[in-house]
Amino acid sequence: MSFITSMLGHLNYGTIFVLMLLESTIIPVPSELVVAPAAYHAAAGNLDIWLVILFATLGADIGATINYLAGWYLGRPIIYKFANSKWGHLCLLNQEKVEKSEKYFDDHGMVATITGRLLPGIRHLISIPAGLAKMNYWKFLLYTTIGAASWHSILAFLGHYMHSFVPEEQLEEKILEYGEYIKFGLIILVILACLYILVKWYIKKRKNDNSKQQQV
Repeated sequence: MSFITSMLGHLNYGTIFVLMLLESTIIPVPSELVVAPAAYHAAAGNLDIWLVILFATLGADIGATINYLAGWYLGRPIIYKFANSKWGHLCLLNQEKVEKSEKYFDDHGMVATITGRLLPGIRHLISIPAGLAKMNYWKFLLYTTIGAASWHSILAFLGHYMHSFVPEEQLEEKILEYGEYIKFGLIILVILACLYILVKWYIKKRKNDNSKQQQV
């Protein structure tokens, strides 16, 4: 899409907001190639890194809200129909990806709107099952903001750090290279967090069960 390419070549707070809005809907815009380069330019004094994170997160919130409302009001049959359509495929979307995000949400509950923002392939779709499940909007927005701000902060500090040793012509290549390590690390962190929550829930359940048995 030429207009996306054009915006990627002219990053400012407005284009950052729009691109992250699109990335949080169904348009395949890689956030790595938006936030990290913007922070790279912030290190040169052209932008402010905190405003980069702010506008990226605001855009993500609006885009996620669009997906949330689509899930809430359109329902699963229409969402699946679009995912399997020509337009859905142009957006690199299919039913399998939507079902994957639904399963992730079902398995992890509301916290999935935080952890899902950190996972590739899940990030831009996790808002749909939140809408389908009729999750409270303000909780959804809070969790989405936390997840999006965390991810954008990681990318921003990566781009800012790279300014000291990566030439601009090599920036995209290096961001994608480092991005793979970051994704792998985040996946491990998310798995550990889920295991922690599961163990905590199991211990609490055992304590409750023991208390009930003692009362009997």
